[in-house]
Amino acid sequence: MLYHAYELQRSWLNSVSSVAAISSSILSNPGNPLGYLGMGPLAANALDVFAHATAQYGKPAFNITEIDIDGTVHPVIEATVVNRPFGDLKRFRLDGLTEKERAERPKMLIVAPMSGHYATLLRGTVERMLQQFEVYITDWADAKTVPLHEGRFDLDDYIDYLMEFLEYIESQEPGQRPHMLAVCQPSVPAFAATALMNQHKSPAAPATLTMMGGPIDTRESPTTVNDHAMDRPIEWFRHTVIATVPMNYRGAGRRVYPGFLQLSAFMSMNLQSHMMSHFEMFKHLTAGDNASAQATKDFYDEYRSVCDMTAEFYLQTVEEVFQKHSIPNGEFRHKGEIVDLTQITDTALLAIEGERDDISGLGQTKAALKLAKGLPENKKRYYMAEGAGHYGIFNGSRWRNKVAPVVEEFVAKHS
Repeated sequence: MLYHAYELQRSWLNSVSSVAAISSSILSNPGNPLGYLGMGPLAANALDVFAHATAQYGKPAFNITEIDIDGTVHPVIEATVVNRPFGDLKRFRLDGLTEKERAERPKMLIVAPMSGHYATLLRGTVERMLQQFEVYITDWADAKTVPLHEGRFDLDDYIDYLMEFLEYIESQEPGQRPHMLAVCQPSVPAFAATALMNQHKSPAAPATLTMMGGPIDTRESPTTVNDHAMDRPIEWFRHTVIATVPMNYRGAGRRVYPGFLQLSAFMSMNLQSHMMSHFEMFKHLTAGDNASAQATKDFYDEYRSVCDMTAEFYLQTVEEVFQKHSIPNGEFRHKGEIVDLTQITDTALLAIEGERDDISGLGQTKAALKLAKGLPENKKRYYMAEGAGHYGIFNGSRWRNKVAPVVEEFVAKHS
């Protein structure tokens, strides 16, 4: 019933949003005299903000077509190189390079979160890493679009996908080990996959693993997100926030944690900030500052584009990561096999945290360095991005100018 109620609301809001958008266009049309009088311009701008706030968004495109490196513009070729039911592996490479130049560029796998948003949330991360690397990224599927006959997908399968993707990348340049960068939630499966590949002496084990704002040990500086996961038993989550995909989607009948619930949770955490952002958008439109208004629209176009997660993945993550703390307690298992973090001996680890991160608190990612007891200290590094919130460590000016250079330096040192 939860999903059906949302679909009913979505259909209604789509209609209201369309009416608001059309009304705004009519009022702001240069040929309409009402657009110059009294409340006309204010009403047009208010309707524009409302239409944008209530519109529905599908999966965005990366739209990375070129990169400027030291004043030289390079076209970028995007391709899907591995296709799997619950997520593809995308590759971004610069066009016009010689085979030798391309072979010399390190390979970086960026692991996007499966936490309600699409991989395009990391567009800025990909663009910056393309300065130095041939970039691959996990492009997770919206669970409501995956037919039931494709089976289930849980945290164990997520780890399998990462190992498969790393093996594919290594196979393209045998002997050249890839690097891996995990943003937020995937720090846990990326850490586990790294341990397993080190344990089994895989030639595709990443040369470096960078974990950014990840919940390795949520007992350190717990946030509102962590408290919410701890306050209720796993059965509460199973019966309260898990829904069945309706018949109008390809994944009809699949049990999921809906993206709209995740978005509601994130919006409610900083509701006042989001309301002020939309009020600022209205003021920018009223003042004729369309560029600033468009920047806000672009952010929310991405932020409100959400997808569903399979119920088994969501519930296993809540239970193992946030409730049992299986990773820091040394009890995490991958398909029955204990994940021994002390087996990480040949992958250098970089932990990055934001000083003002309100999703993964300070110390949660840093904990990974203590858990990798078999790794020499000279292969570990910790970096705290001063003044950065959760999104600031992988997007925006702090990411480009402060955090990314640390990643590049670390990778160069341990390649």
